[in-house]
This record gives sequence, structure tokens and C-alpha cells, in this order.
Amino acid sequence: MRVNEAVKLRILELCKKNHITVNKLSTICGITQSTLNNIISGRNATTTVSTIQKICDGLGITILDFFSSPIFDNLEQEIK
Repeated sequence: MRVNEAVKLRILELCKKNHITVNKLSTICGITQSTLNNIISGRNATTTVSTIQKICDGLGITILDFFSSPIFDNLEQEIK
């Protein structure tokens, strides 16, 4: 799995865990709905650390919590 897919899955996992929609997440994080929808749909292949930090801030978790998931255990090598 590539990192952008893992980030997408982690965002969806956190939304489910917190019983919120992706659109609600965008509101509480201060991220535009289109940015978050582009990450989820795969149109945005590179999510910045700043965007992930905003997601974490909105959810009240650390960036370490965000990446502390089995989703990130077996990522493909980005440079081949």
C-alpha cells in the first residue's frame, strides 16, 4: 500500500471511531471540504504534514497517534 492510500484509510478509520463524517471532520479541523475530499478520493496524492497536524488537532490526538496504526506497517517503498 502506498502512503497516500494509508493516510486516506486512517482518516476514514478515525472518522468512524469518532462517529463523524468526513465533512464534519473538515469543519472541526479547519480544512476545506474540497481538500479533505481530494485526499479521500485519491485526487490529492501528497498530503502535507501540516494538513495531517490539523486533522490531529481537530480530533484531539497527536501526530504520533495518527501514524500509530497497523495501516502504516507495510507501506510500499516510494522511491524505486
